[in-house]
Amino acid sequence: MDLLYPLTDFYEELHSPAPQVSRIEAIDVPEPYRRLLVHERDMTPTLEAAHQGKLHLRVLHYAVRDDVVKRLVALVMDDETPVEMGAIKIYLDRLPAAARELVLERRQPFGSILQTQGVVHSSRPAGYFSVQADSLIGDALGEAEGATLYGRRNTLCDQDGGILAEVVEILPLSQKLGDRT
Repeated sequence: MDLLYPLTDFYEELHSPAPQVSRIEAIDVPEPYRRLLVHERDMTPTLEAAHQGKLHLRVLHYAVRDDVVKRLVALVMDDETPVEMGAIKIYLDRLPAAARELVLERRQPFGSILQTQGVVHSSRPAGYFSVQADSLIGDALGEAEGATLYGRRNTLCDQDGGILAEVVEILPLSQKLGDRT
């Protein structure tokens, strides 16, 4: 399994090699990353609770094709501090019309849209990893190249098991997570 998919799609489009990742077991994810990544909840409300504030979307790359939205984003606090970089592939045909429109507006995190629109869904993490930040990841999270970061690959499914979205979620260094976690 490609632990960085759909992030690897962006690397292909940029004609750049994806960074090497190391799969790690959930139990081996160090704190505070473990409590932020190892669960079956959406990341947006999890990070909002940890940071005690609303997250905003900073869109880094975006494309729509055949009812599929691909976007590379940073989730940021009000002061623009990044708390996650995400690469997500959203299947619009599985969403209610209002949720589709909100996705296409590119203003809200996907987890917020699912929550506010009452879209019943489940989160199914497929794996956890460490990755060395390269320029793409480092720029999104304000990290130096070579920093060891942690993340997960996740699939969000509707109540019938259909895939709503596939996502890779990478967190910044724990010092940036601060004592808010």
